[in-house]
Amino acid sequence: MLSGRTIIGVRFDFAVVVKTITVLVVLFFLGNLPAKALPSYARQTGQPCGTCHTDFAGLTPYGRLFKIQGYTAGGGPYRTTLFPGSDNYKNSYIPPIMVKSAPGPDSITRGEQKTWVPPISMMAILGFTNTQAPLAPPTAPYNANNNVVLSPVSFFWGGAITDHIGAFQQVTYNAPPAGGFGGDPFAPHTWTWDNTDIRYANSARFGPLSVTYGITANNNPTVQDPWNTTPAWAFPYAVSTLGNGFGPGTILDGAFAAHVVSVGAYAFINDSLYLEASVYRTLDPNTQNNLGTDPFGAPGLFDAAPYWRVAYEPHWGNSWLEIGTFGIYAGIRPWTMPGTITTTTFPQTDNYTDVGFDTQYQYQGDNFWLTARGSYIHENQNLNASFANGLASNPTNTLSDARAYASLAYGNNNRVVLTGQYFSTWGSTDALFAGGSPNTKGWIAEIAYIPFISSPAPGWPWFNLRLGLQYIGYTEFNGTTAGASANNTLFLYAWVAM
Repeated sequence: MLSGRTIIGVRFDFAVVVKTITVLVVLFFLGNLPAKALPSYARQTGQPCGTCHTDFAGLTPYGRLFKIQGYTAGGGPYRTTLFPGSDNYKNSYIPPIMVKSAPGPDSITRGEQKTWVPPISMMAILGFTNTQAPLAPPTAPYNANNNVVLSPVSFFWGGAITDHIGAFQQVTYNAPPAGGFGGDPFAPHTWTWDNTDIRYANSARFGPLSVTYGITANNNPTVQDPWNTTPAWAFPYAVSTLGNGFGPGTILDGAFAAHVVSVGAYAFINDSLYLEASVYRTLDPNTQNNLGTDPFGAPGLFDAAPYWRVAYEPHWGNSWLEIGTFGIYAGIRPWTMPGTITTTTFPQTDNYTDVGFDTQYQYQGDNFWLTARGSYIHENQNLNASFANGLASNPTNTLSDARAYASLAYGNNNRVVLTGQYFSTWGSTDALFAGGSPNTKGWIAEIAYIPFISSPAPGWPWFNLRLGLQYIGYTEFNGTTAGASANNTLFLYAWVAM
């Protein structure tokens, strides 16, 4: 019988690893069978994944334009707009540098000649997780270590509704956490509404300026952003649900994802300057709960939080360079009794100001994509409510987050993606508010294989697949370097989209 042993500081249970690899291989070969659902964006545009993605979910310049244009670009074999006579094929603009990936003229037909198919897709991630130290008890429904978990499983409505309105709507199943949900009366949710972005987009010319403009309504600050430098779509794109995370996050880094709604306006000028202004508001606790979101999963409630985004992306030859800034201001009323049935908040507010800076460089070679990214977010916290009510040791705190990323996606088909990232979170020590020091540092190394990135998969556009092996190593965790490596996590996964 095979037994576990330690290799390079990571303890493996060979039997579990072999079983997991077997499942991943079976999933790979199942890709040759027709699936029941279609990847809606591929169906709509007639494009393989590699036109929009260096490695999903990382976007190419065309992928960013597709999003900015409201998810409405056409050209595929099916009509995805609701109304006959729609001709969203006219919106299938592809930058000259991406022309080699463009559909042929025979694939673009008038909308009224196509069969309408609802823009529905799904994805699932099956992963094996090994942590350097076993999970702290209670661990049910999982083992102390070496777990295979199917999570998340998501269903999407994604694509054009009319020629100028499109949507990205996600509903997700998340496996329960280790140890269960505890006594929080709002926590027992496994199904929830997830990332949502509904857009109106159009274009116009003003003298020498070409402008794509639009309106976005979404439920997660930065989910609408077309660059992978902001938190909602930043690397890692897949992560173990049993891992130890990256330390306390700023409110921009997912603190209010699925707890808010917004409306905003944006413009993309001469395919290079992006401007956006949005305003967010938290949903009331009952609405959050009805949508599958635990209200106590966010710091509290607020009435209006302005968000801004400016990005400039000049491009020359096969190169694109982006530099930008983004941020949010929120006056949050903290919960008086989190984890109970009471959803009252203090009348005072904790005022948060987040300011971020980001940059990205991409180069498209004949057989590869090279991408480098950097981001930095600084948060000022004026804790008027928390300090006055004994929930914080300090009246003010700061929190900062920085990430540096590099990736090589090699191969026009059977693509192999090598990625490395350094991450660091640091800020004020506050025993009552943050449980001590937030300082957490480490690195991520990942190798991924995408067999059908730039040419049709078997049964395309029915199926696609990403296989990945990821390792997260920590040099500091919650303010201490001693024992930080006990949080190191190995994650082997299969990401299936259909």
